Amino acid sequence: MSIWSRISDALSALAKGETLSDVFSHLRTPPERSAGFAIAVIALGAKMAKADGLVTRDEVSAFREVFTIPQSEEKNAARLFNLARTDVAGFELYAQRVAAMFGPDDPALCDLMEGLFHIALADGEYHPGENAYLEEVARIFGMPDERFAALRSRMVPDEHPDPYRVLGVPRDATMAEIRKVWRNEVRESHPDRMIARGVPEEAIKLAEKRLIAVNRAWEEINAGQG
Repeated sequence: MSIWSRISDALSALAKGETLSDVFSHLRTPPERSAGFAIAVIALGAKMAKADGLVTRDEVSAFREVFTIPQSEEKNAARLFNLARTDVAGFELYAQRVAAMFGPDDPALCDLMEGLFHIALADGEYHPGENAYLEEVARIFGMPDERFAALRSRMVPDEHPDPYRVLGVPRDATMAEIRKVWRNEVRESHPDRMIARGVPEEAIKLAEKRLIAVNRAWEEINAGQG
């Protein structure tokens, strides 16, 4: 069963009176976690789309870049987005339910944050309201500040991002320590690893930007040691 079929099931549950935040509590097994991941990105992304004061076509279409959405499922994805956008529940409740669904320190939460960064940058700008929103979501997820800083350095365009911050390593780290972190990031970006931790196949292209950033950071640090 595809994640979009499971999302259709979730929407059916909403029609029976459940809230969108309640849906997350039912998505705990590995196949359902993939659907939960998709719902989380769409729901939290919809809430964030208002963080800069307006919802743009760019932000809505950004979901197409995070997920491969079959034409037959476009209505379900759009319905879920609009439900989350207009739901009176705050994003904090959504983030709490998502964190409980995956559990503390689950790497899938970092994947999810990357999806939200992608949506935030869809209109070509990274607004202070979006940054505050993502910082709070990361806090609810239990993400360390240095990990959030590393994700932001990878995702948010800068003239020259600090390669140490991109990899999330201290400047006094040894080359062996830095190499270990870099190899781990590359390994965790492999599609098989991502799918195993609950990232749906439809969203594994999230790793592309991460790989470019971490490889560039490693090359820059390594070249500076020569």
